[in-house]
Amino acid sequence: MARRRAESAWPPPPRPPGRCALCGREVPQLTEHHLLPRSQGRRQGLKAAELPTAPLCPACHKFLHRTFTNAELARDYADLDALRAHEDVARFVAWIRKQPATRAVRVR
Repeated sequence: MARRRAESAWPPPPRPPGRCALCGREVPQLTEHHLLPRSQGRRQGLKAAELPTAPLCPACHKFLHRTFTNAELARDYADLDALRAHEDVARFVAWIRKQPATRAVRVR
């Protein structure tokens, strides 16, 4: 009699989509954005694991780092409400909410 193979765990089951903390879209992949950038947090004597983070979609994450320097993010935009209040971010978020989550967005 032939042996049965054990059930394989590969490929892993797909993860449920997560919600971006900035634009609110449900996307298949989220990235971790340090609200206080790691380089700035280390200067203040904090460890990277202690820094506050927010889950962002790749498009929002790229936009923030293309728009602001790490020093600006640490000084003026260390929380989501401050980011949402910025005029350029508000305009980008209004546009990105209309885009499907599967669309690849090029951020300049």
